Amino acid sequence: RPDEVEGRAVPGHWEGDLVIGKGGTSAVATLVERTSRFLILVPLTGRDSLTVTQAVIAAVGDLPATVKRSSTWDCGSEMALHRDVTATGLPVYFAHPHSPWERGSNENLNRIVREYLPTGVEITSDPTYLAAIAAEINDRPRKIHDWKKPSEVFTELLEADASTA
Repeated sequence: RPDEVEGRAVPGHWEGDLVIGKGGTSAVATLVERTSRFLILVPLTGRDSLTVTQAVIAAVGDLPATVKRSSTWDCGSEMALHRDVTATGLPVYFAHPHSPWERGSNENLNRIVREYLPTGVEITSDPTYLAAIAAEINDRPRKIHDWKKPSEVFTELLEADASTA
């Protein structure tokens, strides 16, 4: 992935993963923007690569190009159709195997998501419910942002993009 991803200074780089529900039969995709730590929960009706790819494309489709610079995933089979995501303008990169620190923002947010969707429960694909969870998480002030909320930081990124356009 591009070197600019490492410093978190350039917005628009995302990390993605799946949070798996009870018995491995349900899941939700998590997308975290690295600069703002803004979370998008992507409802899924399955864990296969076609379902995940289509859901991710739909979730990021309306985002401006300046906040769609890259996405980094683990080496799971859910991103087997990564070229379809890349074709939409969001290049997909993969972390090295067994290297969760390469997607640290996502791993940390997944722990917070587990407060709402604990291990061993069925995960709903209700987009309204998942959006409410993401909104609550995005409204938690973060020390890293001088106690601003990820939703505020992400909005500032979008407004800065709009003012330069």
